Amino acid sequence: MWGWAGHPILVGNKLICLAGGQGTTAVAFDKDSGKEVWRALSAKEPGYSSPSISDTAGKRQLIVWHPEAINSLNPDTGEVYWSEPFVCKMGMTIATPRQMNDLLLVTSFYSGSDMLRLDKSRPAATSLWRTQKPSEKDTTHLNAVLCTPFLEDGYIYGVCSYGQLRCLKAETGERVWETFQATTGREPVRWANAFLVKNGNRFFLENEKGDLIIAKLSPKGYEEISRAHLLEPTGTAAGRDVVWSHPAFANRHMYARNDKEIICVDLASRK
Repeated sequence: MWGWAGHPILVGNKLICLAGGQGTTAVAFDKDSGKEVWRALSAKEPGYSSPSISDTAGKRQLIVWHPEAINSLNPDTGEVYWSEPFVCKMGMTIATPRQMNDLLLVTSFYSGSDMLRLDKSRPAATSLWRTQKPSEKDTTHLNAVLCTPFLEDGYIYGVCSYGQLRCLKAETGERVWETFQATTGREPVRWANAFLVKNGNRFFLENEKGDLIIAKLSPKGYEEISRAHLLEPTGTAAGRDVVWSHPAFANRHMYARNDKEIICVDLASRK
């Protein structure tokens, strides 16, 4: 519906893409020649998430999340190791699946979250907990729209469907805290967003208002350190102006864009 958004992944000499279609949802190409190496999986649409790699159970596993299931494949051959059904309305598989030890999390706007436990002895997975009541507003766990959550030390940090920055216990999905401080300020707003990037013991959060926030996230709560307005929101969503492009970080600089300009911000400390 919204075009292709998931980036390809390079594994050895194979460029693996979500192409879409029956038997071709995931396709691997030789990176030098472009020749097709293998094709796998079927889904009505490929979704928007990016394929990723999990080294678990002594196997390199290609994780592909499309709007009908979470899948693990052999990246060399396309063989399907396992598949866990998880239907996502409107194809909104946007966040990248995130792994912490033997836990693998996916999260979607309407369908909520599914936390899988990966088998340590063989390529296999079972659902540890899952959102049972799909809802875009009355949410139980984490219904991420654009924000890929961050998993660390047994906890999940991510932005839910109406801008709630939340901390959950990874093993149970139990909510520890939530705040609107990093996104809307105080009220719920449909699809309100901030991107989370960890740096040292702090997080860089770029929100849809064009603000860059430096904060600490822990089970104790949200601690904002600084905030600067960098970009004007020029996109439109749900009747408001937004910045929905993910920032990039390199060499103590941040690169960000709206629909009119791209900027480079120096993040280096100054004496």
